[in-house]
Amino acid sequence: MVTIGEPLVQLIGWCIQALEMLGVAVIIGGFVFAAARWPFELRAGTGHQAYLAFRMHSVRGLILGLEFLVAADIIRTIAIEYTFESLMMLGAMVLIRTFLVFALHLEVEGRWPWRAGPEGAETPPRPRD
Repeated sequence: MVTIGEPLVQLIGWCIQALEMLGVAVIIGGFVFAAARWPFELRAGTGHQAYLAFRMHSVRGLILGLEFLVAADIIRTIAIEYTFESLMMLGAMVLIRTFLVFALHLEVEGRWPWRAGPEGAETPPRPRD
């Protein structure tokens, strides 16, 4: 017997798979983009500058891809596998991925995400009261 909830669960499962595939594609795309830009960066500057640019572009793709993967995990846990064990597993994965994103941001930018950039760097405009 098919219930009305079964097609919805199947649709949510497909959405989760799409988010996971998109996350993986973004990670791979970030590395491909960084690798494709590397020869141009090498020609325009020093080897060290080209390496830093490669690292920055690839890590940004990795961070964005991780965001898609976290979204898929959250949807899976909340909509499909809502158990205490799955909730604890989600919490652990989000903590690990959050730490990884902060560590990658620190490595690429040289500062924590909540710290202001270097002097003279553009900062987003503050909303008026």
